Amino acid sequence: MTLRVYNTLTRTKEEFQPVVPGKVGIYLCGPTVYKPAHIGHMVGPVIFDTIKRYLTYCGYEVTFVINITDVDDKLINRARERGMTVEELAREMTQDYFDNLELMGVETVDHFPRATEHIAEMQQMISRLIEKGYAYPLEGDVYFEVTKDEDYGKLSRRSVEEMLAGARVEANERKRNPADFALWKKSKPGEPAWDSPWGPGRPGWHIECSVMSMKYLGETFDIHGGGLDLLFPHHENELAQSESCTGKPFVRYWLHNGLMQASGAAKVGGAHDRHGDLVDQLAAQEANKLAGSKGADSVKGLFEVFPPETVRFFILSTHYRSPIDFSEERIAEIGKGLEGFYRLIETYQRITGKDFYALETATRRNDSPPLPEEPADFIAEVQQLRDRFFEAMDDDFNTGGAVGTLYELRRAINAFVNQRQLEGAGRSDRQAMAAFEAAMRLLKELANILGVFRRPVQKPAGADDEMVGRLLDLLVAIRAEARKAKNFAMADKIRDELAKLNVTLEDRPDGTIWRRN
Repeated sequence: MTLRVYNTLTRTKEEFQPVVPGKVGIYLCGPTVYKPAHIGHMVGPVIFDTIKRYLTYCGYEVTFVINITDVDDKLINRARERGMTVEELAREMTQDYFDNLELMGVETVDHFPRATEHIAEMQQMISRLIEKGYAYPLEGDVYFEVTKDEDYGKLSRRSVEEMLAGARVEANERKRNPADFALWKKSKPGEPAWDSPWGPGRPGWHIECSVMSMKYLGETFDIHGGGLDLLFPHHENELAQSESCTGKPFVRYWLHNGLMQASGAAKVGGAHDRHGDLVDQLAAQEANKLAGSKGADSVKGLFEVFPPETVRFFILSTHYRSPIDFSEERIAEIGKGLEGFYRLIETYQRITGKDFYALETATRRNDSPPLPEEPADFIAEVQQLRDRFFEAMDDDFNTGGAVGTLYELRRAINAFVNQRQLEGAGRSDRQAMAAFEAAMRLLKELANILGVFRRPVQKPAGADDEMVGRLLDLLVAIRAEARKAKNFAMADKIRDELAKLNVTLEDRPDGTIWRRN
């Protein structure tokens, strides 16, 4: 199946054809680093990290860029509240962001350009826009004149009037048009400032992303990502100023992810072709968006309750264009589902004596080894699931469908282990063992694309966890003695009472193990 992506610019799914054959450039709008990262800040990085993983697996050479906005009104105000410099605050919050990305397994980003490191390039672009008649200085500020751009609004499909009604614009009665947006802002006393031809000031928000994306990816690049809430005015203004400056198409494919929203909010479907549907979709998601201003917990606070891998799996379980319904109950459900994978991994390691996490797997689709031919029924099912995984990912990076396929693959492998008694007498069946190992290797190969099951999970530990574990081990030993003495009533009572406490005992040929549900 050919890879197809949904392009917000055209409102259609299109065959993916990069600007330069074999190479892909991805730019994702990053955070304004004025507060600790919350779960909403992780959605885009996890999604586009997975997209890069898949494109790399498909043989592309991918460059992935996420910017850091380290100068902004929010930063200035927060730094003042905390009695520190903007630079100090930005450095602290940027490190917090990086720490959380690392925990979430976002490891594929090639560049994290900071706005303050690219002021000279921003001034150069602003000067070019003034020279070409698309921008004008005004009392120390510089504005982009939207009426000079004939197709302004083509990304969001909104008129200038609709833009004014639905977006925040800078107040300045002397602007030529109320929708004109700032490229350069005159600094107030005590604010960060850089010398410029228009006086001391700092860049506007939109110009930052145009400059940094084009510096690292070229004047026309492949994928521009971001939350649906950035569609306008931010991405609309990026597009306008970039194409006005270069005279070239700015981005080939615009990919917008749905927003993290509070649990219980009205569900909104995937993106549609009609303009009204996309605008209504954005309005509904914006109304329920989970954000720091609405009290969303920090990511680190969430990690005290759930392992980062569980949170990543939670994000990827929904198609990226759909809103994500956030609740701890839903994340807990995902965690229970993951326990089944961890049990299968433990089973593999018991049967083979090998470390699942150390398995070497293909990193390119064309290098994936063929599956064994026998047993035919099991191998055919595994092959079918492999194909369905790729069909989902080729259909606009449908990670939700891919995750569902992993669950089915887990079920198929577990059934095969039980049918062939691989934890018992069947372990001597070389054909069955080879098929089992091949299926598990494929599971890891596909999981690597999603960025999961790459290393053992460190679960949040309570203060009494070690003691609880030792007590459970003791009860398992007592139950084993009871069974040996044929006191099955006592053995069953221990098992049943532990089940009431959500602890499951599994009797295996090599002994009994316990696990929390």
